[in-house]
Amino acid sequence: MAEEVGAGSGGGEISRVVGSASMDSLESHWVFPGEDESEIEEDDNADVPYGAEVDSEDDDSPVQRLIRTEPRVDSFDVEALEVHGAHRSDYEEFGIGRRIIHAFQTLGVVFGDVGTSPLYTFSVMFSKAPINGDEDVIGALSLVIYTLLLIPLVKYVLIVLWANDDGEGGTFALYSLICRHAKVSLLPNQVPSDTRISSFMLKVPSPELERSLKIKERLETSLTLKKLLLMLVLAGTSMVIADGVVTPTMSVMSAVGGLKVGVGAIEQDEVVMISVAFLVILFSVQKFGTSQVGLVVGPALFIWFCSLAGIGIYNLVKHDAGVLRAFNPVHIYLYFKRNSVKAWYALGGCLLCATGSEAMFADLCYFSVQSIQLTFVFLVLPCLLLGYLGQAAYLIGNHNGVEHAFFSSIPSGAFWPVLLIANIAALIASRTMTTATFSCIKQSSALGCFPRLKIIHTSKRFMGQIYIPVINWFLLGVCLILVCSISSINEIGNAYGIAELGVMMMTTILVTIVMLLIWQINIIIVLSFVIFFLGLELTFFSSVLWSVPDGSWTILVFAGIMFVVMWIWNYGSKLKYETEVARKLPMDLMRELGCNLGTVRAPGIGLLYNELAKGVPAIFGQFITTLPAIHSMIIFVCVKYVPVPVVPRNERFYFRRLCPKSYHIFRCIARYGYKDVRKENHQVFEQLLIDSLEKYIRREAQERQLESDGDEGAESGEDTSFSRVLVTPNGSVYSLGVPLLAEYMGSNNNTSEASTSEEVKPDSAAGTSASDAEHSLEWELSFIRKAKESGVVYLLGHGDIRARKDSWFIKKLVINYFYAFLRKNCRRGITNLSLPHSHLIQVGMTYMV
Repeated sequence: MAEEVGAGSGGGEISRVVGSASMDSLESHWVFPGEDESEIEEDDNADVPYGAEVDSEDDDSPVQRLIRTEPRVDSFDVEALEVHGAHRSDYEEFGIGRRIIHAFQTLGVVFGDVGTSPLYTFSVMFSKAPINGDEDVIGALSLVIYTLLLIPLVKYVLIVLWANDDGEGGTFALYSLICRHAKVSLLPNQVPSDTRISSFMLKVPSPELERSLKIKERLETSLTLKKLLLMLVLAGTSMVIADGVVTPTMSVMSAVGGLKVGVGAIEQDEVVMISVAFLVILFSVQKFGTSQVGLVVGPALFIWFCSLAGIGIYNLVKHDAGVLRAFNPVHIYLYFKRNSVKAWYALGGCLLCATGSEAMFADLCYFSVQSIQLTFVFLVLPCLLLGYLGQAAYLIGNHNGVEHAFFSSIPSGAFWPVLLIANIAALIASRTMTTATFSCIKQSSALGCFPRLKIIHTSKRFMGQIYIPVINWFLLGVCLILVCSISSINEIGNAYGIAELGVMMMTTILVTIVMLLIWQINIIIVLSFVIFFLGLELTFFSSVLWSVPDGSWTILVFAGIMFVVMWIWNYGSKLKYETEVARKLPMDLMRELGCNLGTVRAPGIGLLYNELAKGVPAIFGQFITTLPAIHSMIIFVCVKYVPVPVVPRNERFYFRRLCPKSYHIFRCIARYGYKDVRKENHQVFEQLLIDSLEKYIRREAQERQLESDGDEGAESGEDTSFSRVLVTPNGSVYSLGVPLLAEYMGSNNNTSEASTSEEVKPDSAAGTSASDAEHSLEWELSFIRKAKESGVVYLLGHGDIRARKDSWFIKKLVINYFYAFLRKNCRRGITNLSLPHSHLIQVGMTYMV
C-alpha cells in the first residue's frame, strides 16, 4: 500500500490450548519456566502466559531448565491452511520441462560472472608472480582448481544456498532470517502476531535447542551484539553494491581487451571507449527484466560454456595433457615453496576464478535452489575446469602469452567467433551482480536500512524479479568513472577481489549464526565450517589488501560511502520511531475528550497513516486541533514490513479497537513481506480493509457470544468443556475440545484486550442477551457501511526530526543534514497509491530529538 515503515509492538494475543497437534503450527514449543510467549500491548492490558507451569522452588533458582509448553492453535494457523499455495515457493509447481528452462535461464542471470572468470584469472595471477618454469603453471592451476571446488561448490552450492529465507538470498535475507528467530533488530518493528503469519512459522526444535536458546538470549539481551550484527550486514550489503560496480567493469574490459590479440593496432584508449559503449548498452536493457533477458542470453552463455570446454579440450590434446596432475594438491605446497611471497601475492588473482559465487546466493530470488545447483554441478563447473586446464596446457609451452592467456590459447580459425561470444558473455556477466544488487537493496529497504526507492516488478508471476531505475543509472555512472580512471585490468582485478572477499566473509559469519541459532547442528560441524572458510577467506583478503594503494582504494571508498548512507538511514529511522512512541497521546486524554473528541464528527472514514504501530500518534492531536471536524470513523493505519518474503492477503490486516464502541476508532497494521507487491489501487485497498474490519467486528461479537453462552452453561451446571468452537477470520468454525482460554483467564482475574486476527473480547457488559448483541452488531456494521458510502479520506501525518540545539555536533550533522537530505529525496509511501488529491489531507510535525 504505502512505503512508510511502521514499527513497534502492539496487540495482545489470546491463545487457546488444544489437546493434540498434527501440524507444524500446532506443535508444542520449548521455553524457560515462567517465560511469556506474548507481549504487553498496553500498560493496563497484560497477556496471560500459557503452557509453562513453574514450581515455586524454581523461581529462586539461578539455573534455568527447559520445559515443553502445551500445543496451541490460533486463527492465523487455521486460516493459513485454507490459503492455496501460501507456503509454496514460486517454483514448486513446475514440472521437469519448466525446471529445465529455469536451469537454462540461470546461465544468463546467475553464472555469467563466474563463467567469464577465465578471461582474466591467469593474467592477473601471473602479473603478480611471473612464470619461472612449467611447475609454476601447474602450481597456479592447482590453486585455481581447489579454489573453484572449495568456495563456489562446497561453500555456496552445497551449504550457503540452503540458508535462504523462503527462496530469498543475500546478506539481508540472512539477517531477516535471524531476526525471525531472535529479536535482534535495532528497529523494534515486530508485534507478537507477526510470528503467527503462516510463512513466519518456525520448525520444531532440535535436540540442541538449549544451546540455540542460550545464543538467542545472548543476542537479544546484548545491545553491542545487535549493533555488531547490523554493522556486519550493512558492510556485506555495501560490498555487494560495490561488487555490482566492479563486476561490469572487469568483465567488459577483459573481453574487449581481446581485440589487442586479433588487431595489433588497437590501443588501450580504444579499448576504454568501446568498453564505455558496451556498458551503456548493458545498463539500458536492464529494464526489460530478468525473465526476458534470461531467455535471450541463456543460449549465448550456453554457447560460451561449450566454447570454454571445446577450447580446453583442444589445448589439452595439442599442447600438454600432463597438466591433469594439478589435481594433486601437493603442487600448491610446492608452488608456495618455490615462490613464497610472490605466490602469496598471486592469491588475489587466484580468487578471481571464484568471483560470482556470491551472485549464486544473492540472485536466488530469481530461481530455485535446485536449478542453480544442477546447472553449476553438471555444466558450469566442468566447463570451467576444462577451460582452465586448456589455458594451463597452452602456457606450458608459451610462457610469454600470459597477458591475454585465454585469447592467445584460442585456435586461429576460431578466434573471431570466440571473441564475439566472449564479449556477449561479458555483457551478460555484468548483469549478474547488478540483479543481485537490486535484490539486496530491496530487502534492505524493506527492513528499514536503505532509503525507499522506486521498484519496478518486471514479472507478474515471479515477485522477486525487480528493476530499480535509480540504482541502475547510479551503477552505470560509477562504472564509467571506474573504467576511465583505472584502465589497468590488474588494478581493477585487485578492487574486484576486495569487494568479493568482503561479501564472502560477511556471508560466512551470518551463515555460522544461522547454523547455531536455526539449523542447530553439531557444534563440531559449525566450528569446522567457520574456521576453515573464514580462515581461507582471510588468507585471500590479506593478499589483496597489499594492493590497496594501486587503485583498489577507490572501491573501498565507494563501499564506505554506501555503508554510511545505510547506517544514517537506519539510525534516523530508529530515532524517529522512538520519539513518536515516547510522545504518543495517552488514553486518559482520549477518554476525557469523549466520543466526539472535543470537535465535530462528520460522516465518513478517515485513514490516518503513521509509522507508529502502538497507541495514538501525537500527530492525531494536530488533526483534531487543525481541522474543523473529524470523521465519524477513524482508523490508524500503519504499513509495516515483517521479515518474511510474502504475507498472504487474508493475513494482511491486524485490527484492534482502541476506544469504546462509541468512539469508532480502530488501529490497523497492514503487513507486507519484502517480496510483496504494494502497487495497489486505492479503491481495492479500501474495500479489502473494510471487509477485514467487518470480519473483525463479526468475530468480536461471535466470540463474546460464545463466552456468554459458556458463562450461562456454567451457571446451569452444564459441562461446556467439550463444546467450544473457534471462529476464524474467514468465517469458518472449528471445534475445540477444551474450554476457552477466556475461562482460564477469568479464573485468574485477568482481563485481556482483543487482537485482530485472533479471538477478541470487547469491552462491554457480560450479561447482554443474544438479541441485543445481534442488534448491536448489525448497528455497528450498518454504521461502517454508511461511513464508507460517505467517503474515505486519507490523512497523512508526516513526522520529521531535528536535533536539539544542545546536541553534539556530529548528531546535528547526521540528523539535520544527512538524514534530512535522504528523507527529502527518497520515495514517499503515498507514491504507491493512485490517490485523488481531493481525498488527501496532509499534516506535518517536527520532533526535537
